[in-house]
Amino acid sequence: MKPERSESPAQRAPSGRRVLVVDDHPSFRKCVRALLISEGFEIVGEAEDGESALVLAAELSPDLILLDIQLPDISGFEVSSRLHEENPNLEIVLVSSRDDSSYGSSLTASGARGFITKGDLSGPALARLLE
Repeated sequence: MKPERSESPAQRAPSGRRVLVVDDHPSFRKCVRALLISEGFEIVGEAEDGESALVLAAELSPDLILLDIQLPDISGFEVSSRLHEENPNLEIVLVSSRDDSSYGSSLTASGARGFITKGDLSGPALARLLE
């Protein structure tokens, strides 16, 4: 599947962070898109796998990447590490349906700003993590 770019004015929030959403489940991406737009974030694109995420991150220069850990091609940890090497200031938040205790030191080693379980994901929770 081809990576998706979002350019609709209805999906932009002038004061919001520019977000790339990376998850292999279209229904999750759709829910996250609606949730974050309603909270003032600007969704600049979506990717369903790690390789697409790397390409879109380079093309779109998002401020924030919401990155699933369990991707079909490359783990979210590897994607995060690569992105962090290229741009240490890029904010990356890892997400998973599993609890953070399942991942041990991999979360810290990835260079990600933080972690949120999919069940706890909300605009305010994301904003608190990014403060």
